[in-house]
Amino acid sequence: MQTSERFGDRLTPSLIALAALNFFLADARDGLGPFLDAYLATHGWTSMSLGIIATGGGILGMVATPLFGALVDGTPYKRALIVIPVLLVTIAALLTLNVPNVSVVVGGQAMTAIVGAVVGPALMGLTLGLVGEAKFSDQVSGNEFWNHAGNVASLVGVYITTVLWGQYGIIGMMIVTAAGAIAATLMIDPAEIDHKVARGLAKDDGKPGPSGYSVLIETPGLILLALILMVFHFGNAPMSRLIAQAFSIELGTPFRTTALITGISQLTMIAAAAIAPFLIRRFGLSFVFFIALIALPVRGAIAGSVADF
Repeated sequence: MQTSERFGDRLTPSLIALAALNFFLADARDGLGPFLDAYLATHGWTSMSLGIIATGGGILGMVATPLFGALVDGTPYKRALIVIPVLLVTIAALLTLNVPNVSVVVGGQAMTAIVGAVVGPALMGLTLGLVGEAKFSDQVSGNEFWNHAGNVASLVGVYITTVLWGQYGIIGMMIVTAAGAIAATLMIDPAEIDHKVARGLAKDDGKPGPSGYSVLIETPGLILLALILMVFHFGNAPMSRLIAQAFSIELGTPFRTTALITGISQLTMIAAAAIAPFLIRRFGLSFVFFIALIALPVRGAIAGSVADF
């Protein structure tokens, strides 16, 4: 089959299922996600202890990602690498919510880090295998749009259900989003996934080609990019967590407070994901990347201006 036929413009049921997967996976892949810190802060946990646990989980995820990325490349069972981790992280989150002691919290965060290391590459593999490299960047933008839309819907759902049913509301939301993510994954037709293209071993309309660790040595720019993103993450990741902790302790409503704080950022990211392809085509990737980096100190200045924070 010609590559132009293999990766056509037709919106297939599998691509619709991929959009649904990104929508539900926004909440299902992270368990308690941004709510964990605020919830534990109202149970006497300090910012330092929560930061140590989050850092440990981040390091574990960083180490595990290349290993699981290789697993995704080598297996045709990419859908299973989404279904199984979603089940595991949901169970861990439910256990953490009901038994928030040190061993359960640390174990749950370790599970969440590992799940992220598996699900991220698996989702990229599914996307590349379904659309090919020529359409990959546009599809990733679409994935991000639906991911952030799912986050907003989940946050609204958490706010409403916790007002009505308290902690049982967030338990129900986790079960619903996990079931939605699993159902969407199973709706993707495995026959439409080209596993060779997914790992850069077959040609399509783009410019594919397998790469290994040697590409890091041959392309110093990738190492610089990794360092920039690492420093960016160090500055960016803790802000929402610390703000949510502070206001949750003050107001005593960890789930609703976090839903409001995180919901605003997700709405902003939906707009950014939607407009990013146009801006990249119009001004270039470097310009858009620079604007994103400039936004971080602006965000920090706003967060630092909050009284008593």
